[in-house]
Amino acid sequence: MLGLFLFIVALGLGSTSSVESVSATSQGSVVLAQPAQVPATNKALVAEDQVASGKFTTALEVKPILNATRANWIAVRAYDGQDLIYVTHLWSWRCGLVQMRIGLNGATPEIWELPDCHIDQPVPNMMAQEDGLPYRVFPLGTINQVEVELTYDDLTKESAKFDGKGVLIP
Repeated sequence: MLGLFLFIVALGLGSTSSVESVSATSQGSVVLAQPAQVPATNKALVAEDQVASGKFTTALEVKPILNATRANWIAVRAYDGQDLIYVTHLWSWRCGLVQMRIGLNGATPEIWELPDCHIDQPVPNMMAQEDGLPYRVFPLGTINQVEVELTYDDLTKESAKFDGKGVLIP
């Protein structure tokens, strides 16, 4: 019942941002900034069992929410003379993901590490201080387009392309 309630709430959180689903990537010349988190590893991805736990820790539970809130996956903010790309929304539902890739301005998306889930906590998707900050910094005015590719823990994939101005927050 709680899961249904959260799904309905997630449906109502839509945005008017410009979003376009895509299935292919373009080549570009923008190089992503180094992550604040642990560097990406080349670990093999393995599908996880899809048993609903009620804690939103599997693709079965988070995929409907992320589909309904696709326009909120990322946000861009011009702050203190820099552009910041926030992935807070994706971090909030990361326990159903095994990988997140982000590309700027047509560049091939690169892996952005996700913090581990806090399975031992009442809210496994919580963001703890040791998880780091859910954004990266770029030179001001350089973010025109952002492509996001998600791989769920059942190994299905989804992607979206965002216009930088369409996801700009004050």
